[in-house]
Amino acid sequence: MYDLHTKQQALALLRDGARNCDVARRFTIPIGTVSYWKHKDRARRGETPGAQQSPCPRCDGELDQPAYAYLLGLYLGDGHIIQNRAMRSPSLSIACAESSPGLMDACEAAMRSVFPRNSVCRVRRKGCREVKLYSKHLWCLFPQHGPGRKHQRQITLALWQQAIVDAHPWEFIRGLIHSDGCRITNWTTKTVGGMRKRYEYPRYFFSNKSDDIRKLFTDALTKVGVEWTTLARGSDPFNISVARKASVALMDAHVGPKY
Repeated sequence: MYDLHTKQQALALLRDGARNCDVARRFTIPIGTVSYWKHKDRARRGETPGAQQSPCPRCDGELDQPAYAYLLGLYLGDGHIIQNRAMRSPSLSIACAESSPGLMDACEAAMRSVFPRNSVCRVRRKGCREVKLYSKHLWCLFPQHGPGRKHQRQITLALWQQAIVDAHPWEFIRGLIHSDGCRITNWTTKTVGGMRKRYEYPRYFFSNKSDDIRKLFTDALTKVGVEWTTLARGSDPFNISVARKASVALMDAHVGPKY
């Protein structure tokens, strides 16, 4: 209804600070039309609230590397990223058992450190809570995301991720143990001097169907001097065991049980 010249004149006045009502009166244009023109013009120039995308923690900011190493371990174990048509941003969810409130707190703290501009929530599920956040930068931070289950596709770390894991191996190990691992107490009995005695000893287990993720875990263990063995259930080598006393002491000092 209005020619381009009139619209350009109106926008020029609006950019100079003229009020919407004054511009509407000058050109005999409904104030709603002027408001719409102003909004579209500001949106094109990135001046509307929310038009500026939050910076990427890795590309544009200073990534908290220890927190990221821990969160990466949690994601590879019990995490998933989803996006559907109803959501503007993808979501990262880490499943945490109801019996481990300390794990939920640690997970939430890591998310807030890695994504300081994003909100974190907890969603109740059957037998667990999902610690969750939304961010458009999840694809950048977690390039391992893809269709299908993790153990049915290749999982490799990007060079920048591997550098972080090499610099903070214990945080990465702790994240993997807190997701798909545990600390248990084994026991056995021996006859000593005619008396049957019970002996207890702690050990750590990590169980994951993905050969790639188990390899990432064992490579990190080897890097920090922890001895490990593979235990197979039937023909499936899904379990990594840490049972030697010195290695368990190292794990206790840097990882510890879930709580």
